[in-house]
Amino acid sequence: MRTWRILAVVATALLIGAGDGRSEDVTSKSGYALGTASCGEAPLAFPRLQIDMKAGFCAGLVASRDDGLKFPRAIVQIPGRQSFVVADMGGWGHDDGRLLILDPSAPAGQRIREAVTRLSYPFGLARGPDGRIYASTDTSIFRFDPLAANPQTTVETIIRDLPGRRLTLADGTRIAESAHPLKAIAFDRTGRLFVNVGSHSDNCLASAPSRCAASEGASPLASIWLFTPSAGGVFPTLKSDDPDPPHEVFARGLRNSMALALHPRFPDPGYAFLQGENARDLQDLFAPNEEINAIEQGRHYGWPYCYDLATPSPEFRRVLQSGAFKNFCNTTALYKQPWSLLPPHGAPLGMLYYTADRFDDLKGKLLVGLHGYRPTGSRLLAYEVDEHGFPKVSPAPVRYHVSCAAEPTRAFQTAAGPAPAAAFDEIIAGWHRVNGIRPQGAPVGMTTADDGAIWLVEDKNQTVIRIDRSSEAAPEPLPCDTRNDQLIDRLATFVMDDAANRARLTNLRKGLIEKHCSGCHSDFGLKAGQSEPDKDRAALRFMLAQDGWIYPGDPDAGRLRQRLRGLGAERQMPPGANLIKTEPGYARLLGVADELVARMVPGSRMRVKPGGPPHRKFFASDGRECGEIPFGKVVVVTERSAVNKPGFSRFFRPADTYLNGTCTDDNGYYIQQQFLVPL
Repeated sequence: MRTWRILAVVATALLIGAGDGRSEDVTSKSGYALGTASCGEAPLAFPRLQIDMKAGFCAGLVASRDDGLKFPRAIVQIPGRQSFVVADMGGWGHDDGRLLILDPSAPAGQRIREAVTRLSYPFGLARGPDGRIYASTDTSIFRFDPLAANPQTTVETIIRDLPGRRLTLADGTRIAESAHPLKAIAFDRTGRLFVNVGSHSDNCLASAPSRCAASEGASPLASIWLFTPSAGGVFPTLKSDDPDPPHEVFARGLRNSMALALHPRFPDPGYAFLQGENARDLQDLFAPNEEINAIEQGRHYGWPYCYDLATPSPEFRRVLQSGAFKNFCNTTALYKQPWSLLPPHGAPLGMLYYTADRFDDLKGKLLVGLHGYRPTGSRLLAYEVDEHGFPKVSPAPVRYHVSCAAEPTRAFQTAAGPAPAAAFDEIIAGWHRVNGIRPQGAPVGMTTADDGAIWLVEDKNQTVIRIDRSSEAAPEPLPCDTRNDQLIDRLATFVMDDAANRARLTNLRKGLIEKHCSGCHSDFGLKAGQSEPDKDRAALRFMLAQDGWIYPGDPDAGRLRQRLRGLGAERQMPPGANLIKTEPGYARLLGVADELVARMVPGSRMRVKPGGPPHRKFFASDGRECGEIPFGKVVVVTERSAVNKPGFSRFFRPADTYLNGTCTDDNGYYIQQQFLVPL
């Protein structure tokens, strides 16, 4: 087992010692510790990332938030150039999206320049049949010239009235923020354009289960729309009064088609058009499965009536008992089951056929990126396909990996039991957070460059990554570095033993978690038959176990606060909500959440003092040096004047990226009193 020593994790420098006793100066960017090792060859050699990869591959960090990335979602190479276009949404709930030009040969920190600005949710990017770059917003498709002196002036809109963030449904219901407004796009080799039009909600339910009118009709949501250019194969530029070109509904019943892959020979008969489905949010970590669908014109793929392999949605039981949708999931010729299951809640957001020559063992394979934050996500998968591009399905059981779990693999399951699926290899696996080494990975868009290298954008950490060949032996996978059960139990006991915090927890569980959060990819540990205290403890344990959600004593540092408030690039949870303004008492609940986190550990909250030397060392009770704390970090001091270490204060270890060093000390850690100031 590899071991290492973390002495500092900061934006300037830290030291990491490996098992062989050597150490090297490294820097940290977007949460990744970077040493002198590189991936790739000059001029495309970039700092090598310590992420777990298949032998023969490596990943290099091309650009980070230091270059100005905010929320990158897609990437495509500019034809004939070594530069790329990156779609950067800027965040959720904003109209400050941008298209960026990435020049990998520029100095680090200067690789990004803006090309087109003030866009609403830019996501899709594609090379068009005319060799130009096409992009999408939530309502439009346009092309532009990234090489122009002022690319903004070259924008030509070809479609402009797609269903977007703000919707009025057929029944008159107004949607202020659609749950799935992003537009993935793909051209086939004849110049036809396929566009994802995502569902407006998780499972299309309002006050009572009914037929989902939004998924039916001539312009449905939860569908793939097809636009066919006129003679000449190129869409004309729309003038101010021109209507959108006509569209066909190519396929429907697809909740959110963020990953689209067309075989190079499609639409020749029999060749694959594949879609990666982001399935509904059942209250189970391992159900439902995501899907790879083999798209055929005119077929229905189940949403919201069916999921997994023809499993009827319980909410639509009545709809499926009579009328046009009677036995829809089992007997109708219109419904088409998934070609293969994908790991549950993996969130496929990128998919392509690898047709280049740089990686012999990937030639012709299907690559799928899993963006999901759950332990089934954060991966890059490679599938063997047949001569027509369809993944090769194997009989049950077929297993997939679960990061940092007691049971590291699970077999694909549906309500009917073990299920067949296409087996896959993992190019990137176990991209879980390791404190001081790397954050959790969240791949979104990807593309194959002209030289055959694979480029990924990763939105959670604001990075662009290039995957290349490596002749070095694959390093041993890094161990999971999350809170262990003992620490979670200890933190939960702190809360349950304090009447005020216990009341805060109950308030949050009833007013927030059960009302709005449960079902968003997990059940928060809540089960039928639990007592009220058991429900509180289960919900608390779940939140404490999530990567980076809660840093006890420091509510501003955790992702839970960012998600609940929609701060930065984080989307407010639950998706599509605007509860702060519309629901009485919701803003107060957010304050209760902050108070719970701030007061979770008994003691005094104090901040590391600014000024003077850049970082403050902290120690274990036996005198071992454990690491350093940057300015401004909050710690919970449990003993202001440590009796066993005069001149020091004892503080609680909050399993924080900056504070997890080489030491493990249940009695707390020690820092010189002069380095702390009260909040």
